[in-house]
Amino acid sequence: MAVPGDPPDSTPDGTGGGDEEFRSDEYRSVVFDEDFVRAARLQEYSAQERMGEHARAVRSRSIWSGGGAPRTSTPGRGARQGMLLVLLIATAFAVAVYLGLRNPYVPPAGGTAQALTSTVVPLAPTAAVSGGLPPELFAKSPAADYRVGAAGITLPAVRRTHHFTDAQVLTALSIAKDYLVQSSLDPDVLAGSATRPVRVLLDPDQLAQFDRSMTAPAGDGWHAATGWLVRLDPATAVMADSRVRVSGTLAFEEVAQDVLEVTTDHTFVYAVRPATGAVAEGASLFTVRRELRMRFDRDDLGARRLELASAYVMAGPQDCSADPAGGFRPLLAGAGPTTVGPAASDPYASGHPRRSAGLCGVLAPAATPGAPVSPAP
Repeated sequence: MAVPGDPPDSTPDGTGGGDEEFRSDEYRSVVFDEDFVRAARLQEYSAQERMGEHARAVRSRSIWSGGGAPRTSTPGRGARQGMLLVLLIATAFAVAVYLGLRNPYVPPAGGTAQALTSTVVPLAPTAAVSGGLPPELFAKSPAADYRVGAAGITLPAVRRTHHFTDAQVLTALSIAKDYLVQSSLDPDVLAGSATRPVRVLLDPDQLAQFDRSMTAPAGDGWHAATGWLVRLDPATAVMADSRVRVSGTLAFEEVAQDVLEVTTDHTFVYAVRPATGAVAEGASLFTVRRELRMRFDRDDLGARRLELASAYVMAGPQDCSADPAGGFRPLLAGAGPTTVGPAASDPYASGHPRRSAGLCGVLAPAATPGAPVSPAP
């Protein structure tokens, strides 16, 4: 007689089998394939491996211990593979750092800009200074075919150098042109009433020298204001025509891995008149030839500034007794020659005239463009 609560003699579906048969069939649907077994994080040691005293019952199957490999694989193979991977990553990182440090476009630390050295040579006339209206004077002079203003400052063909790109070379040339425009053509700079348009284009290391040259000019080769810019003595002459005639060239060269050098050679022709008194003789022409050497490092290019390394300037007609360091003092229309003896120096001649250590030269007559160039004594 069955007691309520006792299990039936057969399975619920009536097939029979009892408790033992039920328990044996309980996990029949669970399948442990080979991949599952290999992926297990723990693995039981064999009976022989557990014979040692205090041996653990299981071991880790981490890939670093080699336990994840099949039984037939070499012990420790996974660990060696892991170490090899670490070494490859470290090697790749070291190579990347080395190549980054060896990049040729990484600039070395910049140095201090050198002081400007300048030579300013006044040119005395060999005949009376011609006067007249500016258009007529220009038409009869070697500057008749010169361009007006900044249009006369043309850039050369741009090409990259070994360590400077096309864009960096173009930037250097454009800064050089800006300097020529501001220091040779700006009306306020020419009148002696402004210096900032020039100053802002200079390397900070040269500002102290520039400021001293403006406030206490001297013909010592270091502090001539006219080495930095074109300035007329406001007590002597003023501009009679704002249309300055200009002609010249620019060239560039890489002189060091981190230094680009631009050289300029331009002739500027100004129409001037007396600052005070009668102007019966009309205007006259005043010619300034400026040969400048400018240097740029990458900091200068980024900040749009330059280091003015040297300046060689010839300007006339002037009296040789006048000191041109603070400002030019043109001999005006009707003035006669004041110096006889030195060979003529022609500021209109193409090419580079021979340098002179003399304090004065002679202005070649304007009616004879291309006259031979000789050094002053």
